[in-house]
Amino acid sequence: MNIMEMNKKIAPLSEQAMTMSQKKWNSIAKPLHSLGKMEDLIIQIAGITGNPDVRLDKKALVIMCADNGIVEEGVTQSGQDVTALVTNNFLTDQATAAVLCKRAGADIKPVDIGVSTDTKVTNRKIAYGTKNFMKEPAMSRAEAEEALETGIQIVEELVKKDYRIIATGEMGIGNTTTSSALACAFLNRSAEEMTGRGAGLTSSGLEKKIQVIKYALEKYLPDCKDPIDVLACMGGLDIAGLAGVFIGGAIYHIPIVIDGFISSVAALTAFKICPGCRNYMVASHVSKEPAAQMVLDALGLSAVLYGDMCLGEGTGAVTLFPILDMACEVYEKMSTFNDINLEAYQELV
Repeated sequence: MNIMEMNKKIAPLSEQAMTMSQKKWNSIAKPLHSLGKMEDLIIQIAGITGNPDVRLDKKALVIMCADNGIVEEGVTQSGQDVTALVTNNFLTDQATAAVLCKRAGADIKPVDIGVSTDTKVTNRKIAYGTKNFMKEPAMSRAEAEEALETGIQIVEELVKKDYRIIATGEMGIGNTTTSSALACAFLNRSAEEMTGRGAGLTSSGLEKKIQVIKYALEKYLPDCKDPIDVLACMGGLDIAGLAGVFIGGAIYHIPIVIDGFISSVAALTAFKICPGCRNYMVASHVSKEPAAQMVLDALGLSAVLYGDMCLGEGTGAVTLFPILDMACEVYEKMSTFNDINLEAYQELV
């Protein structure tokens, strides 16, 4: 599916469903708009699904797992072996995301889209990691397109199984470098502004990371014809797969929850490819990474949580699920003004 075909499959949100959802909120016996973003998100989800009867009872976290060749340049504290170790731990209670999913009532769906060794999770491997983009493009365009298509297909599969909301996560040593490079490219910002310490780099390590990104931007950007070229040159298979998930959410009318910085860069990548998919995204939190807020601002999205989280794996996205569940509970079950024979609040002009 090329860029034009993807964009043709994305429709605007249902204005009728959102209007009906707003009217339902206004009928509930409480001050108007007093639940703030909890109300806004339910209205948005009504528009996404085309149904004001919002149900979020079946939830999933999709974690795209892949290795990045750029780790050869010393831009990480950990080695690539950690990617496979944590990827396999998603199937147990030994990973943070797995613990949070269990508490939030969500199913965890780790996907091996490009880990450098074979793993025990769902195998949708496109390559055994990306190339070192200091030496050559991280992926071929065909690999980037295949990763996007894989993300779209995963959403289709989950929708067919009646999942109603999908959170996004990632696992891949080196992916704060790839995501920072993409953020610089898409937002026309400097590497110094957009690059953080990731999982604990020293000051010298951070400087090395910045120099690697600056080199890549100078090397590749002049020849990139579209966002997929940028993704292929400097991105990762995890980011490409997640970008596909965001596009898939818009195609199949299911809300997709953004996690932290890396997930938000995947969302930004998807937006650059298919601008219409932005309305199908929900921002969970603002990551501690320095560029996190800038990426959300570029998407025109406002996060719900500000907790200085920067773990990744989808942990911030899953943390939003209980809040959405509580919003649904009020939306579905609370008395209306008519139920209790009370005059409704009126909108102030």
